Amino acid sequence: MSNSASGEESSLEQAKKIMTKFVQRQVFAESKDEVAVVLFGTDGTTNDLARGDQYQNITVHRSLMLPDFDLLEDIQDVIKPGSEQADFLDAIIVCMDLLQKETIGKKYEKRHIELFTDLSSPVSEDQLEIIIANLKKTGISLQFFLPFPVDVDDRGGNTSANVYSQMHRNSFPRKGLSEQQKKGIDVVRKLMHTLDEGGGLEEIYTFRESLERLSMFKKIERRPMAWPCQLTIGSNLSIRIVAYKSVTEEKVKKIWTVVDAKTLKRDDVQKETVYCLNDDDETEVQKDDTIQGFRYGSDIVPFSKEDEEQMKYKTEAKCFSVLGFSRSSQIQRHYYMGNQVLKVFAAKDDENAAVAFSALVHALDELKVVAIVRYAYDRRCNPQIGVAFPYIKDAYECLIYVQLPYMEDLRQYIFSSLKNNKKCIPTADQLSAVDSLIDSMNLVYEDDDGETFEDLFKPSKIPNPHFQRLYQCLQHKAFHPNEPLPPIEQHLLEMLEMPHVVKERCQAPLEKVKALFPLKEVGKKKEEKTAQDIFKDNSEDGPNPKKPKIEDEEGSFSIIKLAEGNITSVGSVNPAEDFRILVRQKNADFKDVSQQLINRIDQFLENKGSQYYMKGINCISVFREEAMKLSKVQCFNDFLQALKSKVEDKALADFWEIMIQDRISLITKDEAEGSSVTSEEAEKFLAPKEKKNEILPPTDEGGDVDDLVSTIKT
Repeated sequence: MSNSASGEESSLEQAKKIMTKFVQRQVFAESKDEVAVVLFGTDGTTNDLARGDQYQNITVHRSLMLPDFDLLEDIQDVIKPGSEQADFLDAIIVCMDLLQKETIGKKYEKRHIELFTDLSSPVSEDQLEIIIANLKKTGISLQFFLPFPVDVDDRGGNTSANVYSQMHRNSFPRKGLSEQQKKGIDVVRKLMHTLDEGGGLEEIYTFRESLERLSMFKKIERRPMAWPCQLTIGSNLSIRIVAYKSVTEEKVKKIWTVVDAKTLKRDDVQKETVYCLNDDDETEVQKDDTIQGFRYGSDIVPFSKEDEEQMKYKTEAKCFSVLGFSRSSQIQRHYYMGNQVLKVFAAKDDENAAVAFSALVHALDELKVVAIVRYAYDRRCNPQIGVAFPYIKDAYECLIYVQLPYMEDLRQYIFSSLKNNKKCIPTADQLSAVDSLIDSMNLVYEDDDGETFEDLFKPSKIPNPHFQRLYQCLQHKAFHPNEPLPPIEQHLLEMLEMPHVVKERCQAPLEKVKALFPLKEVGKKKEEKTAQDIFKDNSEDGPNPKKPKIEDEEGSFSIIKLAEGNITSVGSVNPAEDFRILVRQKNADFKDVSQQLINRIDQFLENKGSQYYMKGINCISVFREEAMKLSKVQCFNDFLQALKSKVEDKALADFWEIMIQDRISLITKDEAEGSSVTSEEAEKFLAPKEKKNEILPPTDEGGDVDDLVSTIKT
């Protein structure tokens, strides 16, 4: 395997690269698989079967053990080409003997031999039938790795080896094969075809194909850890269950530590923590004389370890209790949170639990409802509220648990509506262009019949690029501690790129979208203002001719207004001020601007809560003020009458109480011309309707778990 053409790597060097990749994957994946290395064609002989001239020039370089960095160093630096030749079939027999002897008393799932050869050494078929029989008898699997593809066209069948060979036939340097290599190919074919008539030839790989497949570091293998518990419904129904993590965020298990830069030993570094007062002398104090504090406003509240223990939420034990049921349509996708997904099954070997659990899963599925549950991993953990979905497959059925948010976890944001802005309404051509773009970027390839054929982008099959890069750098530093880190490998950069098929397919729709949604540079410049204009003394005699009309009545220009730029619509951050500015612009449509403000007020009332109520009250006050100034009295009065009906329908009595306290009522004819409302009518308008002994629901200012459940079910 040491022979090579000029400018090309030898077969041995290529094989060492593949072995290095394989061992790296095993090391970083913390695999429990043990690996041995047997070399054939060595100058010496070290194996248990060597007798006379039998099994010569075959060396057991390393016995069966867990792979480590020592093995990686051996592959790179110790394994060198020899001057002798050996039969690869003899090497297989030595490997079989080693596996048989060194797995005695060990638990294993399978035993496997991977053979790297260029088939240039002599081979004898005398023991071929014996080798095949023993491989089948012991259940040892075999794979071949060759520097060139094996032509399987004449063997028929649409095997993956055949497909790969057709795709990459011209990508390999095809120098002429020797007669010995041709004979070796025939032996390999006969051996692998006899072992498995259907797919034996698929276990023959090329070096290049193997390097591509091994370019990704293997993920860390995890054993499923069962979480047994009782699923309870009320106080009388209990079902034994067991749960497993189905999806969870993977963290880097390697722990960074501080070591001495010269000796690289952790014990040579001693850490010492000293506590000092914040005074001139930095007086040292003992740790026992310190106590942790919690900042509360400008004060610090002392909080001892005993206080912290007493404060902790006390959970009696682990639990998976059903609090109630809700329609599945009520659980919106953006409610899902947490860092894991659990699959919940009935307990094994419990027929009663299996029957009851199956009935629950099927009932949830048929009724299209889900269970709202209280979940606590153990008594040391805070409880969660979550949702359990029914999940039925041909092979199994289970509940899938996902955590739901508490009130504090929700973020309520208000954004301007695109529907209310005429400039944002797309044309039919624009809608059609975007539809075409979405269709062209479909990641699921479908045939003409509409049946799914292939998934072009599988996130579940894509390794985390962060882990891949970390392992690459760690491996490099282990062997080259004084060299800079290598560049990021190209396959890592391409890992999260758009598939090439999709990229080519979406070019035409993208050009159409680009043409229908042109980007134009806005040439209008903002009016420049100097610091003198901004901070000018208002007491100066004479009017400022450059001052906008809006500021004649509202006071001097402010830095906040300058930062806001041109106001084009009533926003959610400062809607009252936006409304005030918009209605005073030239050619302003008061009705349109006031409708934008009304939409904002409606959003605030929908969200509820005192902070939203006060924002809505401020908007109404400004609306009333501007309506009187601009003689739009009837517009405001119509709005306020409609608002009162809406408040009564949605049971917003607490909001109307604020309106009464602030005396915000209809505009009377005493306040502005154009109004027909008297003072008595305005006073009477504020008075709420008489309550008919109905209990108003609580506001969203607080609530417990049951409140959240009832909110989800409504």
